[in-house]
Amino acid sequence: MGSSEIRQQIEDAFRGGRALNIIGNGTKSWYGREPLGEPLSVSAHSGIISYQSTELVITARAGTKLSELADALDGHRQRLPFDPPYYGEDATIGGTVACGFSGPRRPYAGACRDFVLGCHMINGRGEEMRFGGEVMKNVAGFDVSRAMAGSLGTLGVLLDVSLKVLPHRQAEQTVMIEAGYIDAIRIMNRWAGTPLPVTAMAADGERVYFRICGTESAVRKSAALIGGEIYVDGLNLWKDIREHNLSFFDDLRPLWRLSVPSDAQHPLLAASEDTDWFIGWGGAQRWLKSDLPSEQIFAVASEAGGHATLFRGGDRTAEIFAPLSDGEMKLHRQLKAAFDPKGILNPGRMYGGI
Repeated sequence: MGSSEIRQQIEDAFRGGRALNIIGNGTKSWYGREPLGEPLSVSAHSGIISYQSTELVITARAGTKLSELADALDGHRQRLPFDPPYYGEDATIGGTVACGFSGPRRPYAGACRDFVLGCHMINGRGEEMRFGGEVMKNVAGFDVSRAMAGSLGTLGVLLDVSLKVLPHRQAEQTVMIEAGYIDAIRIMNRWAGTPLPVTAMAADGERVYFRICGTESAVRKSAALIGGEIYVDGLNLWKDIREHNLSFFDDLRPLWRLSVPSDAQHPLLAASEDTDWFIGWGGAQRWLKSDLPSEQIFAVASEAGGHATLFRGGDRTAEIFAPLSDGEMKLHRQLKAAFDPKGILNPGRMYGGI
């Protein structure tokens, strides 16, 4: 399906006031609240439009698979800096941006939205719009292209996106140190405050893992300073963490993602009979498996200075994102109304009634 067919379907839905459920290849359809409306597939709108390796910029259609982008970038020893999770071989760049997903490298390189340079989209009226461009500093005022990251298709249908890319590092090494949850937080925060080239930290309640990337000499010296043991299969470890292939994630209980200060030590953030944790992003990301009421988990995250999201499983008809203040909800509604006045694009996918 080309952009003209997508635009036509949106125009028809706008005139009829019909809701549309925007989908790519469905690898992340479990994320967000329960989808509503007739399907609007953008998976056929795919392909790399341009790749300027010397300028570190790639532009691709929303239906382009992440694997296709990775292959093109690998040919020039480059990568997407935010280390996006796939959650399926057919994952697309449009779905990745719409969900705003970033991997283990996020605290050290930046989030998905930090590398969105520009986009081409269709709003809820069926109007094609372009924002940003192909350089880092090109927007005055509100940066709409980056607002698309994490919007779950509620503001518009993403057609094309331009992204900043970065070169691969020369060398990589993973080391591990035995530690429980409390010690893990302390250890990770200690090394986070140093200039060492650490690009990922995680803890599973038994060990802390560090990924070190840089020149061969810098990696060797940093690994010696941190100490511990060399983890020989580091590449697959970080891929398994990114893709939720570890046994921790192989569970039918609701999976929560908490974003909190990296040194947060709230009592309920410790493992117990009711909670099971995996720590990422050097302590700033806490994965929780629990059947506790959502109100309690939202409250725990807030008390710890952060917020919580029901990432997978659980009741998808209830609110799954952290409650907004009255002022934040007002801004959210105003932005939605500006781009999608009849509320036909992925209605209710983020918050009920919007």
